[in-house]
Amino acid sequence: MKAVLCKTYGLPETLVVEDVASPIATKGKVIISVKACGVNFPDTLIIQGKYQIKPPMPFSPGGEVSGTVKEVGEGVSHLKVGDNVFSLTGFGGFAEEVEADAQKTLLMPEGMDFITASSVMYTYGTSYHALKNRAELKVGETLLVLGAAGGVGLAAVELGKIMGAKVIAAASTDEKLELCKQYGASEVINYSTEDLRERIKEITGGKGVDVIYDPVGSKYTEPAFRSIAWKGRYLVIGFAAGDIPSLPLNLPLLKGASIVGVFWGAFAANEPKQSMQNFKELLGFIAEGNLKPHIHAQYTLEQASEALNEILNRKVMGKVVVSLQ
Repeated sequence: MKAVLCKTYGLPETLVVEDVASPIATKGKVIISVKACGVNFPDTLIIQGKYQIKPPMPFSPGGEVSGTVKEVGEGVSHLKVGDNVFSLTGFGGFAEEVEADAQKTLLMPEGMDFITASSVMYTYGTSYHALKNRAELKVGETLLVLGAAGGVGLAAVELGKIMGAKVIAAASTDEKLELCKQYGASEVINYSTEDLRERIKEITGGKGVDVIYDPVGSKYTEPAFRSIAWKGRYLVIGFAAGDIPSLPLNLPLLKGASIVGVFWGAFAANEPKQSMQNFKELLGFIAEGNLKPHIHAQYTLEQASEALNEILNRKVMGKVVVSLQ
């Protein structure tokens, strides 16, 4: 089978496409013939050795896939050969076949296509866990989403709207903000041309925002936090801008505010029943037509480096997918 391989840590240009042996299903695992693989920011980190997970070399990036079950390992009873599934693999998805944990593999609902199925787990899983479990977002609260046109950001905009919040989307271009409006943002801020704090103050009448969803970090963190409401919750999702920011700790003290870490992968591992419940609810939203991933572009295996560079260069709105169909 063909696979995109990381043989040494580096930028996407260091990846190669080679023929490798097909995997064999071990106990509790399934082999999936991959039809599509979502591309996410952690994929850009894992190939540079900057992510929490460090697979043994050589490995394929690609943490979420959709496809058809080719082989079932010992002890797996809820899946069978021929089932259409989507799965959280962590890595290994940029390949024609991948071994996946059966407990992290779900049947695709009837009517769902492979591209959509490969675009659900990371973005919606992260954002729903953040807003539901960590922020406990309530109807009528105000949610500020930084990096709002990216994969997890746009998912947060959609989910915030569904959960009954007033959503303020902040992004770097008017084109990105127009997409955010289509996905449920009632107010937008272009933080490349507008003062973030002043616009938040203007939009909220000086009250501030109840929940801040921050996958960006860097220079936007402190001005956003200074705009948080009393008893607000600041969700630390990631650092797509590259720099991990520091905050004066008198700020949460003065606002009675919370800084809340969001590590969805650890949540899924430590609280699998709650994680699966979240996915059932998300699939319900999708079936009702309330959630639909925005697919920015599709790439072949041979173009996987291009897809990763699109994310690194912050050009992606919504999701990019490596398609093997």
